[in-house]
Amino acid sequence: MSTPLSASAAAPTARRGSTPLILALGLAAMVVSMAQTQVVPILSLLARDLHASSSGVSWVTTATLLSAAVFTPLLGRVGDLYGKKQTLIAVLGVMVAGSLLAATTTSLTLLIIGRVLQGSATAIFPLALSIIRDQVPHEKLHGAMALVSSTLAFGSGLSLVITGLLTQGSNPNYHSVFWVSTALSVLALVAVVFLVPNRGHASGGRIDYLGTLTLAGFLVLLLLGISQGHDWGWTSSKTLGCFAGSAVVAVLWVLVERKVASPLVDLQMFTHRQVAFTNLSGLFIGFASFAQFIGISYLVQMPQQIAGYGFTASVLRASVEYLLPSSLIALIAAPIGGILVRRISARYTLAIGAVIGSVGFAWLAFSHGNSAGVILAGLLTGTSIAFGYASMPALIAASVPLEQTGIANGINSISRSVGSSIASAVVTSLLASKLIQGLPAGVPPLPQESQFTMSFVIGMSALLLTVPVALLGLSKAHKPLGAPVASGGTADATATTDAPEREEQSVKN
Repeated sequence: MSTPLSASAAAPTARRGSTPLILALGLAAMVVSMAQTQVVPILSLLARDLHASSSGVSWVTTATLLSAAVFTPLLGRVGDLYGKKQTLIAVLGVMVAGSLLAATTTSLTLLIIGRVLQGSATAIFPLALSIIRDQVPHEKLHGAMALVSSTLAFGSGLSLVITGLLTQGSNPNYHSVFWVSTALSVLALVAVVFLVPNRGHASGGRIDYLGTLTLAGFLVLLLLGISQGHDWGWTSSKTLGCFAGSAVVAVLWVLVERKVASPLVDLQMFTHRQVAFTNLSGLFIGFASFAQFIGISYLVQMPQQIAGYGFTASVLRASVEYLLPSSLIALIAAPIGGILVRRISARYTLAIGAVIGSVGFAWLAFSHGNSAGVILAGLLTGTSIAFGYASMPALIAASVPLEQTGIANGINSISRSVGSSIASAVVTSLLASKLIQGLPAGVPPLPQESQFTMSFVIGMSALLLTVPVALLGLSKAHKPLGAPVASGGTADATATTDAPEREEQSVKN
């Protein structure tokens, strides 16, 4: 079993000029988040131009989700073993290829393949965090991680605005959306090549292919059932078969990882208290993030004169006026979160963010009748998500050895993706379960307002559950994963997420 490196070996030496590195990695992470949401506003346009059904075109988003589930943990581990920068460059190259294919094709099949390639680039985020841990001085570590994390939320909002702007008019063209993605991916690739130093820790070793295959099978079946359950029916044989299959493959994966000499994932990572509760927090925050995104987006587009609520907003107005502010606030809130992590600890920052977000969701649930209230509530929930993104990488860094940083952050990313998928399924099902009766002929079905209230209440509940997870589940002091029990108590003294000064020492260890 690998052990954490000593402070003298693992801590990055004090280096100047880390700002270009952080900006390059932030751009790369932003490209990933933009790719995830760029197609959401144009699914109907894709269905029209590609002559596809709504169920067929839904695979444009599902394929990206499944690809991310397969490649994020694998490529995070590849970076740990063989070098983060080289892996990051290769993944960005795949991102460029996928974006270029999507920008030039008129075939739904080829577009889905392009989206699969784009989905694999989700591994960029854990790779970026691993590079930061390797190369940024410890006094800047939390702020750097928080800033790169904030680009995820910012990129999601920016992507919606760009897509809305590019598809305005009487003859919109979806190809332009992917051309922008291609250009930004090339820019990020160039920035990483020239601004990210080729140094850091690579542990070496071999890839656990059987463990990778079984983990991918488990995640694909689980996420496929969650993402398609609404269309297939939650009690259909397809959906139940996916869930049953995922349970069987999960057991098989555990058996494989217990037998191989160098497993893809150290199973202690799932039972280690700090890592397990951090991933549970990721599940809740991923749920809240997407519940806010999809809930506000649908709410403000409701035709007020017909439904009796909503703001009759266009896709572009919904993106710019109601969703972009919550994304922009992340650029301000995330660095503040990094400061709080350093001064009061990551678990307290996570809890504070969850409380702020709970207030925002309560506002959305019970006072969404005016634009200013919805925007302000979005700012609160956006701040909450930013604090969560600032806290979780710090908790992971303080809990795993340096050579497992990539795979650990990859698993945490997957936990957020699972939470987002569950949120999408829950909110979509709720909005379709109770419809307004007696609508005029030709008006599509519209959900009752109470369904939005219920969706926001569930989002609030997810963040409220994060508070005890942070304060009670995440302990004041802990030994990092794999740390030896030292007779002098060194590991216990340095591995803590409560006292800020000792938390920094834990990160260095």
